[in-house]
Amino acid sequence: MTTRQEWLNALLKIVSPVLNALADGKLKAALPQEFHPDRASFAPLEAFGRSMLGLAPWLEADENALDAEERALQKAWREKALVCLDRATDPTSQDFMLFDRGGQPLVDTAFLAHAVVRAPKALAARLDSRVKKQLANAFRASRAIAAYDSNWLFFTSMVEAGLYVLGEEYDSMRLLSALRRFQSWYLGDGVYGDGPEFHWDYYNSFVIQPMYVDLVNLMRGEYPEIEAMRETVNHRAARYASELERMIGPEGSYPIIGRSICYRFGAFQMLSQAALERMLEPHLIPAGVRCGLTAVIRRVMETTPMFDDNGFLLPGVVGCQPELAEPYINIGSLYLCSAVFLPLGLAPDDPFWSGPDEAWTGKKVWRGDHITIDHALT
Repeated sequence: MTTRQEWLNALLKIVSPVLNALADGKLKAALPQEFHPDRASFAPLEAFGRSMLGLAPWLEADENALDAEERALQKAWREKALVCLDRATDPTSQDFMLFDRGGQPLVDTAFLAHAVVRAPKALAARLDSRVKKQLANAFRASRAIAAYDSNWLFFTSMVEAGLYVLGEEYDSMRLLSALRRFQSWYLGDGVYGDGPEFHWDYYNSFVIQPMYVDLVNLMRGEYPEIEAMRETVNHRAARYASELERMIGPEGSYPIIGRSICYRFGAFQMLSQAALERMLEPHLIPAGVRCGLTAVIRRVMETTPMFDDNGFLLPGVVGCQPELAEPYINIGSLYLCSAVFLPLGLAPDDPFWSGPDEAWTGKKVWRGDHITIDHALT
């Protein structure tokens, strides 16, 4: 089995229970609701939006670059994703999801919109007019929820970007709000505050920098203001990705810091995105990033119990550790872990996949090899 096959198998093992149940119109019935049941009404959209977040780049990958087996698998999952988008947004569906009240739906509408931004050809362009209208209505419905003055501003912005990709009217002020606000919250050395202060957590990777990068790259041609900040935003993101790479220990462990740690290897979304978008800093070898992320994926996936008897995720980092989950986390929340698999959007012959195995920084230095000295971004 190739490393790419290993990654794809891991991604599909994680998201299959969610999308299979939703395609059958049975997600609400199947998704476990006993863990933090007060969040049950939000869980289906959380599970679906976050699964799609990580799945989207693979759905968008050029099918002509794939071998016959992977191409057939991709085709089947593209069709399944379109069915799921219909089930989730059709008001007559048993699995119609909550988009417009309770706070949390803004978050996961944004993750779903981010999936559409990441897969404009595989998703947005292939929706029929009925489902496109449903999805646009769902995005607009989330406007009823006010964002906190924090990383939530990116959720407001990303929803509008989703409307833009669908060819719908969007609110430019909502879209620009996060891009402007976070310029003043940059703290230095590739890190933004989640608000004016620094927090030791992975929200620069869970939300802030991946959304920032995709928003400025998507909208650069629409606003001179965005074009002016794009290079800086990307440069900071590349620096932050390098910091994430140095957090991978020799055996694939990483620091367990901050809130939402039960999103597991979703903590490495920005490193994965930097690889996907070929924006790694020059000292990082793509194959070394592949090997480092593979070590993390194996370290997490090889622990038990990570899944329940029906294949749904359990809360924790190493196996089931429910005490690590904050009160706002339910089973659906855990699917943000899918974000580590973004490089599956690269063709198999890309150096990320085709390069010979290479040790990552944490493995090199702790076996006595020579590495590139670290420098702050100034």
